Amino acid sequence: MEMFFLSIRDLMDLFLFLAGSFVLTMLLTPILTHYLYKHKLWKQPREVSVTGEKAIVYNQLHKQKHDRKIPTMAGVLLWLVIALITLVFNFSRAQTFLPLFTLVALGILGLFDDFINVKKLGGIAGMSARWKMFWLVLVGLLGAVWFYFKLDWTIIHIPGGNWLGLPYTVDLGVWYIPLFILVIVATANAVNITDGLDGLAGGLLSFVFGAYAIIALLSGKMELSIFCATVAGVMLAYTWFNIPPARFYMGDTGALALGGTLGVIAMLTNTALVLPVIGFVFVVETLTVLIQITSKKFFHRKVFKVSPLHHQLEAYGWGEAKVVMRLWVIGFVFAVVGVFIALIGRG
Repeated sequence: MEMFFLSIRDLMDLFLFLAGSFVLTMLLTPILTHYLYKHKLWKQPREVSVTGEKAIVYNQLHKQKHDRKIPTMAGVLLWLVIALITLVFNFSRAQTFLPLFTLVALGILGLFDDFINVKKLGGIAGMSARWKMFWLVLVGLLGAVWFYFKLDWTIIHIPGGNWLGLPYTVDLGVWYIPLFILVIVATANAVNITDGLDGLAGGLLSFVFGAYAIIALLSGKMELSIFCATVAGVMLAYTWFNIPPARFYMGDTGALALGGTLGVIAMLTNTALVLPVIGFVFVVETLTVLIQITSKKFFHRKVFKVSPLHHQLEAYGWGEAKVVMRLWVIGFVFAVVGVFIALIGRG
């Protein structure tokens, strides 16, 4: 990753796109809110836990929310604003095309999933896990093929490898394709899992995309940096309306889109191995679900009272706002640490 000297113009561009996307989202959100409530696009409460049992603890913790009727599918506005700004002001075939494609493709996939949930088509769980995984893998495969055949990317960077006596880079050859798919699918699902409390995912995504705006900028990828700043601005505006008590939820149309896009950006900046640090909270949230499912399947017992982590913390007696803000603090700290690892680790 080549470093270059920053100019005031570069920093001003980043600020303008961040501020512009924030203001535009703030202006359009009341229109979206009116539409969601008018058409009663309520998120349906889940009936089963990740282990297949009745979600008793979850529904006890969130009974008031379910009674309040909160709409979902707000993520549509997020990716539409990002797409509009990018297409008009910041489109780059080399840097923003693939993140934008992933954002819109997974946004549409999530929209179908949310629609099934809202309309209770075939139950309230939304699209079946098998079909959802199929489409996630397909989008990941398309991106992997583009990277491998079009961009001729097969190398993954090991942060600080030269300091640790390890190779600086590793050429994965054709194995780059399954790694790419894994990163996209994992990040999409991780963000979706984390999006379970008012304001939680929105705040964390603001930090993570802000971190990647810095990494991309210092890597000489100006258009990608602006794209990340645009996403961060949109997420800040979304979080304004999503903090407790939330006016709406982003839904799968937002979580899958933003998660998958995050994975693409990590691959574009060659920081896939740093992504688990920058998105540390997303990783821990996902691990608690995997541990819970694995333990229940093979040992017939649960490790946690409820998963993912944020619901377990609620079950301990923490209020929703406390859980969200403390995970925000952790997320911010690890995002900053991740930026230093990504940049200094290449020295």
